[in-house]
Amino acid sequence: MGFSWVLLALFSLFILSTPTCSGHSHQSRSALPDAWFHPRNHPVHALFGRQNGTGFPTDGISYPQVGSPTWAAAYPVGTPDANAMPQIWKDALNAAVQAGKIPNIPPSSDPNNGNPVYPPGINPNSPQVCSATYKCRIVGDIWDAPSGVIGISFDDGPLPWPALTTMSSNRLYNFLQTNNVKATHFFIGVNIINNAQTFLTAFNTNQDDIAVHTWTHPHMTTLSNVDVIAQLAWTMQLIHNSTGGRVPRFWRPPYGDTDARVSAIAKEVLGLTTIIWNQDTEDWSLGPNGTTLANIHNNMQGWLTARTLRSVRSGLIDNYPLIGANNWKPISVVQLDGLDAPYQNAQGTMGSVTAAGILANVSNTPPDLPGSASSGNATTSASSSISTAGTSTAISTYYRGSG
Repeated sequence: MGFSWVLLALFSLFILSTPTCSGHSHQSRSALPDAWFHPRNHPVHALFGRQNGTGFPTDGISYPQVGSPTWAAAYPVGTPDANAMPQIWKDALNAAVQAGKIPNIPPSSDPNNGNPVYPPGINPNSPQVCSATYKCRIVGDIWDAPSGVIGISFDDGPLPWPALTTMSSNRLYNFLQTNNVKATHFFIGVNIINNAQTFLTAFNTNQDDIAVHTWTHPHMTTLSNVDVIAQLAWTMQLIHNSTGGRVPRFWRPPYGDTDARVSAIAKEVLGLTTIIWNQDTEDWSLGPNGTTLANIHNNMQGWLTARTLRSVRSGLIDNYPLIGANNWKPISVVQLDGLDAPYQNAQGTMGSVTAAGILANVSNTPPDLPGSASSGNATTSASSSISTAGTSTAISTYYRGSG
């Protein structure tokens, strides 16, 4: 397995089109909205610029060392038990439901190597459901990027392979750092727990942006409301407690599987904006029963040079020179709105941080977790995705398995 195989990026292209749900049209915008996040009110006096020995600003609270037993012990080992999550998360969900902010849509059924299936009589393309799996666009979810821009991101990491093997997240990170490329990493919670030092390379060394890809990578529309919260909130809490108190603004649903209910829970309860993609290069299917390396490279090279709107996929490293040669501007995908705010409570990627919990519109301290001190004292870290826009196109790349 050569170097080019390892650093394949699953490029999902964001195309500014106008998908139509049954009886309802979701209009795409040629420009990004002014803000992609749910506003949060944080008290001014809680703003801290302390570093706590980390080398970057934090919220002034001391957290357990990333990778330590105390740090890991605070979180679920596998699929989160919604009954065991902090009560404040449940209360926030219940308040949003009672306020009518969460659509009453039944969960889909877990697919067998296919798309999630809704109960009889439920149309996934209806405006009430609007399933992203079925290419229906929810107003406020992000599918597109500005003209001429490639928003770079990677899903599913961090992964466990040693630093310099051909299947290493760290090898990808070395490439990004060497080429001064900033990216968004949509991380899976259990993978952060199992690969703490790789996580720190992405955040501390590369100073890349960190976003949410759930705790265990399920089809999110198959889950109950409380299980959706558990998948997202535990991942947010882990990122918060592993980055000096930063609260992510963005998440990407595994398999692109979200609908009006799931996206509303993410937005209304946790302040998360959903980022999808608009074309899929399918490099995740590379293998005996899937696509080929030649197809991936040919498609990606054709798209970067001709800017056609067909679905393509290619190796990020092999094709990276074509990005500049064809006047694409690479940007971390969560930076595409120009606000320099990948987090809900921080200035830029490594700027000042406001002490805050992870719930939208609630100025609260992080819940007390096992292995954490109380908030009054101390509380205690693919698939790649490039979002690009050409004349009217954006790429979202998956680096499945090494992000």
